[in-house]
Parts: sequence; structure tokens; C-alpha cells
Amino acid sequence: MPGIGPKTAQRLTFYLLHLPQRELDQFAEALVDLKKKTKICSICKNVDEVDPCLICQDQSRDHSKICVVEQPLDVLAIEKSGKYKGVYHVLHGRIDPLNNIGPDEIFISQLLERIKAPVREIILATNPDMEGEATAMFIAKKLRQLGTEDGKLKTLRITRLAYGLPIGASVEYADERTLAEALEGRKEY
Repeated sequence: MPGIGPKTAQRLTFYLLHLPQRELDQFAEALVDLKKKTKICSICKNVDEVDPCLICQDQSRDHSKICVVEQPLDVLAIEKSGKYKGVYHVLHGRIDPLNNIGPDEIFISQLLERIKAPVREIILATNPDMEGEATAMFIAKKLRQLGTEDGKLKTLRITRLAYGLPIGASVEYADERTLAEALEGRKEY
């Protein structure tokens, strides 16, 4: 499994060997049910046990804001911050020509369909690497094209997550690009 080396696998095996059989059976049943009970949300493409997912069902959230992320784990990370109250769109990947992943292999067309509903803002929260930037640029271009075709979409705001120095980082160790982005994205103090 990704991120689990031989030593960790060995520790997990011995941990499981010492569990009472009842707990081990519950764990095995949960693993069997993992694929059976997991669904991809028909609206945002997030992973949940219900369709539509609990976030899409939540009427207290701002459905006019859509945060576009690469993977379901990105939703969990943003939700942990407690600062975002909109909805999501999970791409399940990113444009990566070297690995033969184009726009048609991820959920971009479904995002473009979603913005026909009243959406005020799309937040592009892809990773700040080459593939994530290419994906964000492609989506922004497609959204702008739609905006010129349909007058309703001209008011759509397209934003990108801010870049900069992480809390606790030292300026002297930051690379030039990070420092440039931090300076450009500065705000009033």
C-alpha cells in the first residue's frame, strides 16, 4: 500500500494479530464493505456513502461557490480548516500529458455543466505544481470561453488559492518562486 513500507507493514500485522477476534472480524467486514458502500457523488464527484454526498445535501452551505480540487483527500484537508462553507468539485486527477491523462480523463466536463446553475465563484484549488497549474489554467480558459458564449456567466469570478510562505517557515530558506508569490499575494495587516 502507498506510504507503508516493510517495517510499518510488519508492525500493523503484529498489531492485528493481538486484536480480539471480534474486532478483527469487524475490521475485515469494514474492508469488504469499503467498495460496496462507497459512492461517487453525482453532483460534485466526492466520495461518500450516500449520493448526493452530505456536503452537496447541506443547504446551509453556499452552493454559489465551488472549490475545485484534484482528489477527495483535498476536500478533507480544506474541511479541516473550518473556513470554507461552499461546495466542491473533485476532478479525480489532473492534466498530466506525460502519463496520458488529458482533460477527458478527469471530471472537467461535469464541472462545466455545473456552472450553468447560479454559481458566482469557482475557486481553483489544484496543487501548485506543473500539472496542477496546467489543470487550473485549462479550467479557467474553458470557463472564460463559456462566459463569452453565455452572458449569464460573465459575472463568474474565477479565483486561485493564494501561494506564499507556510506558517513557521523561514524567509531565508524559501525559493524565489515562493517568495515572489508571497509578495504578490500579500494583504493588508
